[in-house]
Amino acid sequence: MIYLDANATEPLRPGARAATIAALDLLGNPASIHQAGRRARRLLETSRRTVAARFGAPVDSVVFTSGGTEANALAIRSLGAGRRLVIGGTEHDAVRAAAPTATILPVDRDGVADLEALDRVLAEAGPAMFCLMLANNETGTVQPITAAAALCRRHGALLHVDAVPAAGRMAIDLAALGADSLAISGHKLGGPKGAGALLLAVDRHLAPLIAGGGQERGRRGGTPALPAIAGLAASCEAPPSDMLALRQRLEREAVAFGAIVLGGPDRLSNTSCLALPGVRAETQVIALDLAGIAVSAGAACSSGKVARSHVLEAMGVGDLAAEAIRVSLPWNATAADVAAFQTAYAAMSRRLARRLDVPVDAGADGWTPGQAGPYRRHAPQ
Repeated sequence: MIYLDANATEPLRPGARAATIAALDLLGNPASIHQAGRRARRLLETSRRTVAARFGAPVDSVVFTSGGTEANALAIRSLGAGRRLVIGGTEHDAVRAAAPTATILPVDRDGVADLEALDRVLAEAGPAMFCLMLANNETGTVQPITAAAALCRRHGALLHVDAVPAAGRMAIDLAALGADSLAISGHKLGGPKGAGALLLAVDRHLAPLIAGGGQERGRRGGTPALPAIAGLAASCEAPPSDMLALRQRLEREAVAFGAIVLGGPDRLSNTSCLALPGVRAETQVIALDLAGIAVSAGAACSSGKVARSHVLEAMGVGDLAAEAIRVSLPWNATAADVAAFQTAYAAMSRRLARRLDVPVDAGADGWTPGQAGPYRRHAPQ
């Protein structure tokens, strides 16, 4: 199996594996005051300093959670309490679920948030909180966070950034972004599943989602998942992965066989959202899986069935919202992996195009990867 679904979860990095295993052998609860507890506490606080340094946050403002979903929910429900909530139209379901009554900000055909609309919404009466992904998990589109932060400051609003898809794939500094809070998840960085963090620009108390014994300075109850946290910290020591050359090679070949690349020119270096007009995303995922290539569709429901992507619908791409797959290169992807994908994609595209009897006009409009429309039905050549 060639694994090209890193935005679902990254392969475990060797350093993270070693740190996790070492922490499993560490006896003691970080809240205990005896020697074993103090050793566990030292590892917990060392991990906190590592995460803070990687993302430019104050050490005391790092709150460990079970993952990105909890980190997003903690920010929205605690920092956003009593505020009008505004979220980007392409936000992850974790944010959408935590803010079900939020105002949805429109995006353009590339998936970039409409900051003029944001300015108008924030000008309305009452304090607000705006939630915007740093980079989208389906298309890789990078958002203008610093510009959004400036608007939020002008209107006295808070800005929360879901950086789960972006962490490990681009340099991130909380202070430079100008956000009030930022969420990350360990397994998207190449760490183990089960640990994430909410980073605050200013150390402050949060009303916990999980009340308990006062862990995380009263902001998140429960005994910390120390092995997962140690693995998260170890994954932070690896530099951001740069997959741009491999991604560009993959996209050139896919476009030659009928694909349309969705998303803007400024995207994560590892992420390609490829639509094959007339062919359902689920059909493509299954066909590639049978060829030994693991990719995903734009969105999937909890039952494992492929659903129409709300991200692509917000971008206004029409039927392509149900015809796109996501290819996301992991930190250890190779040229051989991309070549194998190209072979499988070409064979799949030829076979499905013959079945659909789609006219061959690929590239007739001069469309290039990352270009915003016009979206046309291309067939393989």
